[in-house]
Amino acid sequence: MSEILTFPPAQVMPARDAVLAAQGVMAGNAVPEHIADLHDTAIQRLEETVAPIAMLCEVARTDFADVYRGEERNEPRTPVGDMFGRADHLALFAVTLGEPVSQAIADCFGSHDFALGAMLDAAASEAADKAADLVERRFGETLHGRGWTMPPGAVLRYSPGYCGWHVSGQRQLFDRVRPEQIGLSLTESYLMQPLKSVSGVIIGAARDIHKFAASYSFCSQCETRGCRERIRALFRE
Repeated sequence: MSEILTFPPAQVMPARDAVLAAQGVMAGNAVPEHIADLHDTAIQRLEETVAPIAMLCEVARTDFADVYRGEERNEPRTPVGDMFGRADHLALFAVTLGEPVSQAIADCFGSHDFALGAMLDAAASEAADKAADLVERRFGETLHGRGWTMPPGAVLRYSPGYCGWHVSGQRQLFDRVRPEQIGLSLTESYLMQPLKSVSGVIIGAARDIHKFAASYSFCSQCETRGCRERIRALFRE
């Protein structure tokens, strides 16, 4: 299975608290009027420029093993390396908000409107994550339609550059998915263009497989621990 997916802009609009938190304004704190105005302007720019589009490509375990191996620069043990052999279903994906969003951010910084540029950049990052969540959800719905049950099965996405999967894994992933069809390319340093894009693998497996401890060698160096909240959310469902 390989398909191109599009989503209405409204479905990726980020929550206000999430955008403000990325700018250092924590939920529950008073928001200064000028910050609130910046947020509203950034959201308006995002709505005017965003065009979420994705590619989703189902793969067999043996094919994903080649993708995951990449340039053989992964950590010796990783969550993805430990779990994909036990997966029921695997799919590679790449999703982007489109070049106009990146250009709007660049225009802000180019005109020295740094405050708006930073706010728009934060909003677009949150929107890109929401777009990736939509792709993950679509794959889960597809599996459910085939009779694969959730729970006890669950889908969760993982990306090169995180959790010991070296960012160079992008090269094999792009070679397999061919996201140039949706305007997405990869630089020599494995940076996606447009910037506000997400790629990775979606693993459909028994729910407990996704519940791994933060005890890998690289976990102590992780600054975000983003996997913890995503795993907790999976078990709240």
